[in-house]
Amino acid sequence: MTIDGTDRALLAVIADGLPLDPRPYNVIGRRLGLDEEQVISRLKNLIRRGVISRFGVIVRHRELGYTANAMVAWDIPDRRVHVLGRKIAAHPFVTLCYQRRRHLPQWPYNLYCMIHGKDREMVQDQIAGLSGDEGLEKFDRAVLFSKRRFKQRGACYGAAPLLGRLKGAA
Repeated sequence: MTIDGTDRALLAVIADGLPLDPRPYNVIGRRLGLDEEQVISRLKNLIRRGVISRFGVIVRHRELGYTANAMVAWDIPDRRVHVLGRKIAAHPFVTLCYQRRRHLPQWPYNLYCMIHGKDREMVQDQIAGLSGDEGLEKFDRAVLFSKRRFKQRGACYGAAPLLGRLKGAA
């Protein structure tokens, strides 16, 4: 798959995240000599072509006061994972919800959700409410609270020397 120099420059500019601005694509466009619509159109094209596989936000929760962060792993019957996953994901305090393959017999869980809270009691109350609201009490679960945060960063596209040169030039 080939991409042109403008797309390479665009990938380099977004590698460290979007600008904190009400119109981030406009800011990016000014750096690249493009207008806002051109940036958006190019990003959509890169996503459609599979050059960008995921485009999302990395939130640094601890800096926002959310220090009780828990991954809840559920053992849900496979035939119900999609329905229950959508219901879990619809709760406003659930920031991530996805399915993974079980690793039996050591790890029977196949549905995961992330909940960020200001304290453990709040998160435990949200898990209890979620369990009751969606009928999850009958399913085994593991609640894994974070002890530390690992490095969070966006994707890196292309060769590092190229990205470094483009960033320095912008």
